[in-house]
Amino acid sequence: MVNKFHVHGHDTTLPITLDEMLVHCRAVARGAKTPLLVGDLPFGTYECSSNQAVDTTVRNLKEGQMDAIKLEGGSPSRIVAAKAIVEAGIAVIGHVGLTPQAISVLGGFRPQGRNVASAVKVVETTLALQEAGCFAVVLECVPAAATTALQIPTIGIGAGPYCSGQVSWPNIHVCLD
Repeated sequence: MVNKFHVHGHDTTLPITLDEMLVHCRAVARGAKTPLLVGDLPFGTYECSSNQAVDTTVRNLKEGQMDAIKLEGGSPSRIVAAKAIVEAGIAVIGHVGLTPQAISVLGGFRPQGRNVASAVKVVETTLALQEAGCFAVVLECVPAAATTALQIPTIGIGAGPYCSGQVSWPNIHVCLD
């Protein structure tokens, strides 16, 4: 089971706009002076084309004062977008598994990779993101096997103890068997 979270009173992240996200990015940038700052690309700001993805990412870096971006999903168009962003000289973190922007396609907040075919797809997606040039991948509610297939760091959210790092925020996503 996965718990929902609330962003600005919404049950999902889908309504959040780029302008809203940039406000959060700037606030973090003002307060955190030394870490790697990664902005999240909101739904609807990078799916249409590689040009849209690069333009949105540039806004995240310029206006949001971010160092890198994270994008969700591993469909062919998302892989192409990740590659275009990397080719524009911008660092990218991929995000696979339970991707909140795809909850309507996933059938809700549900762990992914629970059967062999789905687990293979998760691993193939992570490898494609690595091939596209992502410097790390967030693995959310997926089997730990995805980590062993990669040469780049993995950040786990309910993805087993073998990830390079873990997200353990309360009230974000809790994946239970």
